[in-house]
Order: sequence, then structure tokens, then C-alpha cells
Amino acid sequence: MYIEQAFKALHDWWRYIIGVFIIVFGVFIGQIPFTAAVLLKAFKDGENPSGLDQSAMMSYLEPNLNLFLMLLSFAVGLAALLLVTKYLHKQSFTELTTSRKQIDWKRFWFIFLFWGIISSGLVVADYYMTPEHYELNFQLKPFIILCVIAIIFVPLQTSFEEYLFRGYLMQGIGVIVKNKWMPLIITSCVFGLLHIANPEVEKLGPMIMIYYIGTGLFLGIMTLMDEGMELSLGFHAANNLFTALLVTADWTAFQTHSILKDMSDPSETALSEIFVPVFVVFPIILFILSKIYKWTDWKEKLFGKVEEPVLLTSEIDNIGNDTNL
Repeated sequence: MYIEQAFKALHDWWRYIIGVFIIVFGVFIGQIPFTAAVLLKAFKDGENPSGLDQSAMMSYLEPNLNLFLMLLSFAVGLAALLLVTKYLHKQSFTELTTSRKQIDWKRFWFIFLFWGIISSGLVVADYYMTPEHYELNFQLKPFIILCVIAIIFVPLQTSFEEYLFRGYLMQGIGVIVKNKWMPLIITSCVFGLLHIANPEVEKLGPMIMIYYIGTGLFLGIMTLMDEGMELSLGFHAANNLFTALLVTADWTAFQTHSILKDMSDPSETALSEIFVPVFVVFPIILFILSKIYKWTDWKEKLFGKVEEPVLLTSEIDNIGNDTNL
């Protein structure tokens, strides 16, 4: 079982506390170039940096530079997280990712292409149905640069969030509280609340937190039912990557040189864009995946107990040899 993979590693509660501090510190270090670039530009423009709120800072730089520096902090955070799991917990990358003997990349690519095609199709369909809501934003050279940045760094950003919430914290909280529903709820709520600084929240109001927390629940359920993170990794990467390339808006976190720019008033469609994905689209996707991958015993996988498995003598010896940490 996926959460129980943590029992094969060093899983003392204090290790997870130290690990979270190290990971947060890594993200902080990764944010320094972005903050420095914003401050430098503000001084050059003769503006007071303290007058820039979070939303202004996220759109202050040239879009491609802004995107690169924003995503850099997630890349550093991911590196810190992987170092923590390797050296502090002595856990393999595979055991952090899945309960299978090997990472099933077919699952990753299936959901990546599945959701990439569907989400892109929805944008294209909306463009043709309501062309007045969009403005052509395509510029060849900036778009090519955007593609390079997005293809490399967006998957690092989404992987950091997945490995932190659906991986490290899901397993860590699970082996501490000895059940599955609590890590699912906690990681989903924290995942949602960490998006509270996004400009979308300022524009659409606190109701959008239903979408963020609901997305966290959706990805968490997907991880627990499939006993691994391959599907959540692929879905999250596709969702953010195709969005970054296809459409942007003045009020979104990703200000990019995308193909289209959404000029509509988000308050007019807020309810449908928040509630339809969470209560219609996500359940349908879970149903489809359950049929493809033959998920069963939902109650046990989502609400069951987390019990420490009986380890082989060789596994106990390997863990014991690492107690010098």
C-alpha cells in the first residue's frame, strides 16, 4: 500500500518536522533571484518596492523572465525535498512515488495526454463559441522561449507540489496518525490554502478556495486509490503546462506569452469554473480511471487504517544501519 511505503524508511515524526523546515528553506532560497529581480527593476523604475503587493510582484517582470524566476523556487524546493527523503529518511525515489516495484510511466503519460487533450479542447471550444472573450496573444519568438521554459520548469513545479503533498506529507502524516482519511484531508486543505496568495483569489474571492482544496482532494483520492503518484503527477503537469501555453489573463498567477489571452470578466463565470470541475469533471475522471485501472475497495483505501507491515530481516537491518542520523 502506498502510505505504508514510509515504514520501509526512517519515519520518526521529528524527521518529518525537520524535513519540512529544510524544504521550506529550500523554497525560500529559490525565491531570492525572483525577489532580487523585482527589487532591482523597481529601483530602476524609481518605484517603492514596498508598494508592490503580491499580485503586482507576480506580473512586474517581463513574462518569460517572470515565469522562469517564479518556477525556479519550485525546482530548488523539489531538489531539497528529494535530498531530505534520500538522506534524512533513507527512502528511495520509487518508494516515495509508488507502491509498485517500478514507477509506471505509462500511467503518467496516459493521464498527461488524456487531460492535456481534453483541457486544450475545452479552451479551443470556448474560443470558437465566445471569441469576444479572447484576444490573440501569439508572438513567435516569445512563445518559443515560453515553450522551452514551460516544458522544463512547469513539470518541476507540479512535481514539487505533488511530491510534497501527495507524497512526503501524505506518507508522513499517514504513518504518524495511522489512518488514511486524515492525511488526505490535511494535505488537501494545506495544498489549497497555500494558493491563497494567488491573484485569482483576490479577483474571484475566497470561494475559489473550494476549487483549490477540491483539486487537492481529487489528486489525493487518485493517489490513494491507485496506490501511487503517477496519475496525480501526470494530471497536474498537463493541467499547468497546457494552460501556460494556451491561455493567460491579467488576473492569473501565470502571466505568459501564451497563444490566447482571456479578456472576459472572471466574476461572470466564476461559479461554473469553480463548481463544475470539482463536482462534475473530477468525479467523472475518477470514475473513468476506476474502470481503466479496476479500482476496488474505496472505503478501505480512503478511510482504512495504516498498519506497519512485517518487515523482512534484511529491511530491518538496512533501517537500523541508518540510525546515525
